[in-house]
Amino acid sequence: MLVQFYEQVYNYIMVEVAQTHRIQDLNTSERPRERLEKYGAQVLTNGELLAILLRVGIQGRNAVQLGQEILTRFGDLAGIQRAPFSALCEIEGVGPAKAAQIKAAIELGNRLSKESTNERPLVSKPEDAIELVRYELRGKEQEELWVMMLSSRNRMLQIDKLYKGSLNSSSVRIAELFKTAIRINAAAVILFHNHPSGDANESPEDVNLTKTALEAGKMLDIKVLDHIIIGGGDFVSIKKQHPGLWLA
Repeated sequence: MLVQFYEQVYNYIMVEVAQTHRIQDLNTSERPRERLEKYGAQVLTNGELLAILLRVGIQGRNAVQLGQEILTRFGDLAGIQRAPFSALCEIEGVGPAKAAQIKAAIELGNRLSKESTNERPLVSKPEDAIELVRYELRGKEQEELWVMMLSSRNRMLQIDKLYKGSLNSSSVRIAELFKTAIRINAAAVILFHNHPSGDANESPEDVNLTKTALEAGKMLDIKVLDHIIIGGGDFVSIKKQHPGLWLA
C-alpha cells in the first residue's frame, strides 16, 4: 500500500510539473508565436524560433525548453546545420518529422542568404565574398575547397565546389582551380576553404597552395585575389596575413 501511495504522489507531481511547463501556461505576451506576430521574428531567440517549428514539447519541458536543449546539444544553428539528420531524431521529443522541419527551415535560411538582386553580387572587399559562402561552408563536416569567379567589374559569376578532404598543394590539381574561370572568361578568382575544427588560422599547406595558385594565375592572366579560410565563427585572409605572396 505504501508503495502504491508513493507512486500516486509521484505521478501527481509529474503531471503538475508537465502542466507548468506547457507553452499554453505562459502569459500570452511570452508565447513565441504571439511575440512573433506582434513584434516580428527578429525579436525571438533561436530557442523560441525552434519552438515554433517544434510546436509542442515533452513531459517536463515545453517547446521553448526543448528548442534550447537542441541548441545546447549542437552548440548553435551552424552545429544543427552540420548535424546528421539521425542525430536530431535521437533527441527525445524530436523524431523524423520535426527533424525534417528544422533541417528544411535552416536550408531555407541558407538559400535566402545566397539570393541575389537583379544583378550579380558585387565583391569589393573580402567581407562581401565571405557573406556569400560562409553560412554554407562553415557547416561542412569535411574540408572543402571552393573557387569564386569574378568579372572584370568584380561581379560574382559562379562558384565551383571542387575538393573535399585534406587540402594541400600536392593533392589539389591547380589546373582544376582555373578550368571554369577560363571557360567563362573570368577576370579573377577567390579561393575558399573551411576548417571544420573551427580554428580559421592558416596552415603551412594552406600557404603553399596559395603560392602555387598565384603562380598559375599569373601565367593564365587570371588574378587570384585572395585565399580565405572559414572557421567556426571567424575567417582568415591569407592575403592579409601574407601580403608578400602577392608582391612576389
